[in-house]
Amino acid sequence: MTAADPLARLRALCLALPEVTEKLSHGEPTWFVRRTFVMYADHHHDDRLAFWCAAPPGVQEELVAADPSRFFRPPYVGGRGWLGVYLDIEAPDWAEIGEIVTDAYRQVAPKKQLARLDGASSG
Repeated sequence: MTAADPLARLRALCLALPEVTEKLSHGEPTWFVRRTFVMYADHHHDDRLAFWCAAPPGVQEELVAADPSRFFRPPYVGGRGWLGVYLDIEAPDWAEIGEIVTDAYRQVAPKKQLARLDGASSG
């Protein structure tokens, strides 16, 4: 994995979470913990590289309003509050992206996996 490979970095963040699996969905790598929580987004071929993810209530609106050069309302799932995060920007903040991915996981993971995540975080 190189610093310039955003898919590899995103994959590593997602797969580090308890019981996450990766499958292709709509032709793109997608990460699941029973349900989808992150989807790589290069399939619209609009010259933008991004990912879409579940987000806590209000976060999409807050981040898009604060920095539309980094965040967007994704098609199809944006109406459900999902967040779009551009990866093709100069110097993505991977620590922040890690927090966003973890928050997405928390939106869909069953309680058992959340307990494992919280146990790993505090131990």
